[in-house]
Amino acid sequence: MTLPEAYKTQIQHIQESSKFQVQAGVREAVPFPGYTLITPPAGEDANNAAFYSQIQAYQQQLLKLPIANDLIVPVPPVSFHVTVADLIWDSAFNHACAKNPQFAEDLNSQLTERFAEYQQLMTKESDPISWQMLGLIVMPRAVGVCLVPKDKRSYEEIIQFRRIIYQNRPLMGLGIEQHYNFTAHVTLGYFSEIPPELDRVNLNTMFCEFNQSLPLDTPDFLINKVELRKFDNMIRYYRQPDWPSLDF
Repeated sequence: MTLPEAYKTQIQHIQESSKFQVQAGVREAVPFPGYTLITPPAGEDANNAAFYSQIQAYQQQLLKLPIANDLIVPVPPVSFHVTVADLIWDSAFNHACAKNPQFAEDLNSQLTERFAEYQQLMTKESDPISWQMLGLIVMPRAVGVCLVPKDKRSYEEIIQFRRIIYQNRPLMGLGIEQHYNFTAHVTLGYFSEIPPELDRVNLNTMFCEFNQSLPLDTPDFLINKVELRKFDNMIRYYRQPDWPSLDF
């Protein structure tokens, strides 16, 4: 996904993100509710402060590209995070809440049980679960930086966690489904309106050069904690103190 060939293909298919729309002349986050399992947002993750400081610098460099400022709606750095497992969102979320008035309580209860189940299976090792920044990725409606596991265990612990979430019948009954394979990433921004005259060849060149300029010594990203978070849009992820969380 970080190779020039991937950029060239993806740039042909980029689309405006519906998660940000123009309101009174300013493009702002619009309602897009749901639940997710993520690492604590950057504003609350002191353990990864050095990593996020570097990622914020990359975001600023990206936005300074000649074509990117009008094309990319930046994500507030305070909300940077890694999604470990998507849960439910938008129309599926609204349907689940309408169908089951106890949806939030049931989700909390099931996740508390799943987290306890996972802790019984966790490898009891002192080494942290570490991932490394690999480079820029272009997604259909967003751009970000992707991460790769530093070692086999760092990968397997996360995949095992996702299996416990997605292969659980009670959670399936609540409408929780696996829609995507795991691509660890931090979203830097979403695409705004794609102009018909967009020079996609030039954009591809800029993204390739930007990716090649990224240093390889970015601090490791440590997955110390995964939390249940609710969101009303794509820029704020919040939780209550008694909601389930998992320490790695």
